[in-house]
Amino acid sequence: MGGPLPLGDPAPVDGRLPDDLPLDPTADFGVYLHVPFCRVRCGYCDFNTYTSSELRGARQEDFADTLAAEVRLASGVMDAAGGRRVASTVFFGGGTPTLLPPGDLARMLGAVREEFGIADDAEVTVEANPDTVDDRVAATLAAAGVTRLSIGMQSAQPHVLAVLDRTHDPRNVATAVAAARRAGLDVSLDLIYGAPGESLDDWRASLETATALRPDHVSAYALIVEDGTKLARQIRSGVVAEPSDDLQADMYELADDLLGGAGYDWYEVSNWATDTTHRSRHNLAYWRGTDWWGFGPGAHSHVAGLRWWNVKHPAAYAQRLAAGESPAAARERPDETARRLESVLLRSRIRDGLPVSELLGEGRKAVASLIADGLVEGPDAVRGRIVLTRRGRLLADAVVRALTA
Repeated sequence: MGGPLPLGDPAPVDGRLPDDLPLDPTADFGVYLHVPFCRVRCGYCDFNTYTSSELRGARQEDFADTLAAEVRLASGVMDAAGGRRVASTVFFGGGTPTLLPPGDLARMLGAVREEFGIADDAEVTVEANPDTVDDRVAATLAAAGVTRLSIGMQSAQPHVLAVLDRTHDPRNVATAVAAARRAGLDVSLDLIYGAPGESLDDWRASLETATALRPDHVSAYALIVEDGTKLARQIRSGVVAEPSDDLQADMYELADDLLGGAGYDWYEVSNWATDTTHRSRHNLAYWRGTDWWGFGPGAHSHVAGLRWWNVKHPAAYAQRLAAGESPAAARERPDETARRLESVLLRSRIRDGLPVSELLGEGRKAVASLIADGLVEGPDAVRGRIVLTRRGRLLADAVVRALTA
């Protein structure tokens, strides 16, 4: 169920935004819809998700109506602040959104369309477990306005999936991709590397299997062992070995080589696409620091520099909305220093790069040494942007420390 929510200032019961918030009604606006349900809890996962035995007072069949109530409340809040705008991207995340009937997802998307509007060229993504996608599901989602399916492949190797507690049949990835294609949907495949017991050859096989399916987009994330997860306990007790940093670095380089050779370009440290039109516009909005509203239990939002987050448990979330109250637990307005640090952290990860003009003092002075160390692309820096080399992507945390010194 994830870690505790961050601390912050109390959020108003009605969700009202501060009167002095500098809203820009012309700015891009993303919508995130959090569906917190999973059949089983994966051993590495610390997201805000719940299996059926953990719901205690909440019902999956009521969720679409409950979330739609939050959408209606939010549109009123944005109207009152003079900042309601059309959604340019929508992203269903989780959890496993496709555990809900596709008609429920369609109703949630319909609420967004009715209350905010959805741009004609909007990117609308649904995360999906391969076992839950067939022709009927894909066709229903496409008819509702979904444009993109993000399929949780993770690995092609059964023993790696077992270590991760992933229960899907790896053969169903191809079935899900084919169904999405028949429905006219773009396809992204999500992979994880560095699981205990995964070899470089295992990872190569997963990459080759993924690229053979010709998705439009591939995400490849190094496994991170989060405190409080089953995997962390297994490593601490010696049941499985801790992931090797050196092996994960080799796996990243292999991914970059194989994906590049298959026609995919990196545009963020862990993301590759066939071309610029298939980059995840929703995730790019996060990395660029633009506005989004997150709906659902534990969802986070960011509008004009204000951040807030919802209560975590689906039952508490539903109770707030049934009472006509905002589900926001707390909020904050980071100061200029915190915003600058976050901008460096996020924008340095993307191929578009971080403007050198955003760097101050020692951070700007560090650019020359980062170029000399092969961590930052020299020609891009001369043109005024910090763009990581492949070595820099492997050492992105060290680059950020230098740039924010």
